[in-house]
Amino acid sequence: MSVRQAANVLELLEYFSQRRRPATLAEIADDLGWPRSSTFNLIGTIVEKGYLYEPRPRAGYYPTPRWLKLVQTITDAEPLPEAAHRLVVEIAAETGETTAIAALSGVSAMFLDVAESTHSVRYHAQIGDRVPAHASSAGRAILAQLAPEARQALYRKLAFERYSETTPMTVDAIESELRLAEERGYHQSHSEYIPDLAGVSFPLRIGDRRLSVVVAGPVSRCLDRRPRIAQTMRSAITSHEAGLAAGQPVRID
Repeated sequence: MSVRQAANVLELLEYFSQRRRPATLAEIADDLGWPRSSTFNLIGTIVEKGYLYEPRPRAGYYPTPRWLKLVQTITDAEPLPEAAHRLVVEIAAETGETTAIAALSGVSAMFLDVAESTHSVRYHAQIGDRVPAHASSAGRAILAQLAPEARQALYRKLAFERYSETTPMTVDAIESELRLAEERGYHQSHSEYIPDLAGVSFPLRIGDRRLSVVVAGPVSRCLDRRPRIAQTMRSAITSHEAGLAAGQPVRID
């Protein structure tokens, strides 16, 4: 269930991240399709809290640095090591495909760090995107790290929506994929959630956190390359093990 007021605040932040300049109340309302009255109330509340200001009189509103300080404080409390970001960037450069680190969020895998492919045809992903844990290699690489009873508890929450012909639709099908991945040495996917997308994932442990690192790209370019992609990922993970264990947190500049 989506709470409209909360969604509007996040949509406003995304709006400014794309606009990158001040906006008047009228521009915000028109660009986002919001009623003028509710836009006035929302902006007024955020200004009062110190998160928006007018850089120049009557020239429009813009987010204050308070957002950055708030997010940095939150990030520092549960950081990813800088080595994790370097790992993502390195794998993306060597494979040529979009690479991400994911964590479990409910019944989904959420991306915490992303390095996109430079190909014009690529998997478009960004931090905060979510994919079903059971219908993605990124998710199953995390599920494989859970105790059987923890996995069963998660399975009971699944709706088992069919996204494609390859979506696993039963607990047995998911468990079978986990066993095959253990034998294979890595997790993989083929259009289970997003059509024409192939993925390769490995479990990634940072302290007591159960994460995964995934490479994903078009089936036409990646399906047959999955074993080679897995080899590249395995080598990169091994070379960054020390930094992942003791590295400095990623900071937002």
